[in-house]
Amino acid sequence: MSAAARASTTRPEPLPLERLFDNTAVSDDAHPEAADFDGSGASLSAADLAAAGWRPGAALTVQSARLTWPDRAPGEPDNAVADGQDVRLGGRGDALAFLVAGTAGEEVSGTGTVAYADGTRTPYLLTAPDWRTGPLATKAVALPHINTPDGRLTEQARLYVVTVPLAADREVESVRLPRAAGLHVFAVSVRTSTLDWSGSWATATGGNPAVGPWTDRTLRLVVRTSAGGPRVRVRFDNTFASTPVRIGGATVAVQKSGATPNGTPVPLSFDGAPGAEIPAGAQVFSDPLGFPVPADTNLLISFHLPGTVPTAPSHRLAQQRSYVSEPGDHTTDGSATAFTPALNSWPLLGAVDVSGGPGSVVLLGDSITDGDKSTVGANRRWPNVLASRLLAQDGVPRYGVLNQGISGNMVVSDRYPGDGVSTDQAGVSALNRFDRDVLGRPSVRTAVVFEGVNDIRWGTTAEQVVAGLRQLAERGHARGLRMLAATIVPCEGEARCTAAVDAERTELNAWIRSTDVFDGVLDFDAALRDPERPSRMLPVYDSGDHLHPGDAGLAALAESVDLRALVP
Repeated sequence: MSAAARASTTRPEPLPLERLFDNTAVSDDAHPEAADFDGSGASLSAADLAAAGWRPGAALTVQSARLTWPDRAPGEPDNAVADGQDVRLGGRGDALAFLVAGTAGEEVSGTGTVAYADGTRTPYLLTAPDWRTGPLATKAVALPHINTPDGRLTEQARLYVVTVPLAADREVESVRLPRAAGLHVFAVSVRTSTLDWSGSWATATGGNPAVGPWTDRTLRLVVRTSAGGPRVRVRFDNTFASTPVRIGGATVAVQKSGATPNGTPVPLSFDGAPGAEIPAGAQVFSDPLGFPVPADTNLLISFHLPGTVPTAPSHRLAQQRSYVSEPGDHTTDGSATAFTPALNSWPLLGAVDVSGGPGSVVLLGDSITDGDKSTVGANRRWPNVLASRLLAQDGVPRYGVLNQGISGNMVVSDRYPGDGVSTDQAGVSALNRFDRDVLGRPSVRTAVVFEGVNDIRWGTTAEQVVAGLRQLAERGHARGLRMLAATIVPCEGEARCTAAVDAERTELNAWIRSTDVFDGVLDFDAALRDPERPSRMLPVYDSGDHLHPGDAGLAALAESVDLRALVP
């Protein structure tokens, strides 16, 4: 008897995950004794979950993976403690997504295997942060209470979505969970949403600031495409939020000027409906729409907020003026009459994707990538110039270019803690947002990491930044991405760019130029520095604050990129 035949006789057939549930994590607040998530009687509050939009059977999209919160009543088994069970699963995608939490008082890890329809298997490592002590920066959702038999505790409970890579060319048949005491699995799925699409525009959520508040208002946001395509879908993000948000309706149009569309805006749908509720911490993709998206063109994405929205996950530095309407649903308005230019940020909107195409290049960065000090409304950020260069040539694929820069962002430190109303919108660290902002983007081929100056300006050593960059390169390579690093540009003259900081910068750049951890280097330092004084930018490239390049300097960065370096 073959080994495979012996295995089939000793192990049960894979089952849907819900048939393997052997733990109860959720209790009604009036009957907390009905659940025992952690072995000591503590549990999640069903009321808190409902308030976050995580109701039984709710569809959740987190990190671009569609999952379903268990369709179980409070007090019923709703998760499986990972113990080597075989879970029936199908589909073809780039990653497995697990909705998990640990209850061991610390991070819990274990190795499982993926079985494919062709008979092959691959291992994976699954790590679940603890539900009471895990990082808020990477959580899917945080709940305000924990139920215990002795009463409710005002203490945050966390749930996480963790992704692990798949062989994207193979059909998944089943997944064997790890054997790891205290690792709880609520849902698992094959992430398919990143296939067959190319990112055309995207932004990174830097926090959850107070807004408006907006009640019964329509937002009309202006975004610049890179790649074009015959169909479009739009992603809205409720990342970092604690409550759901309702999108009453949404449209897409090519911009004519200001808030005026070129023709009547075309409605988007969400699972066939005109609008959607986005649970706390989740996302929603619109249905594919036959709408020709021109390359290198401004679009107007309009969406109606029928309820009151006092805070909204946002990207602060849009360098683009967008619009808020007078009361009412004005998503299909063909004129600008109802709109006032009131926004310099991008709230709730996360991405615009086009069908087909050669895939995407993601630029992970800070304020220089974000376009700080570039001309507002002129699309002169260096990612825009790079996208235009790609479109103007035929030697390499015309990738979509996704700007994932956040002003003030750091490689190893969180500026925003990942929870609560933001006073700082510089985001969680590059390490903590890498899965969401790079690995979860559609059809990514190459990622460029251009960060570190904020770390060293605020006291992080070059050695610590190097350790963070190593992690990013390893995580990108594990997903099959080409990983490039950019050297840090000089900033002498800015208050924090002291001689000691420049020494750290020089050390960091020396490592970037010499390491084989990355697949290539974009030498942005060499492109902008003054050859007679290498610790500062050439004045012609300096915006005036000595830290950020102006339009000419940003163009010089993009022009210095060898486009062949972007090709895997």
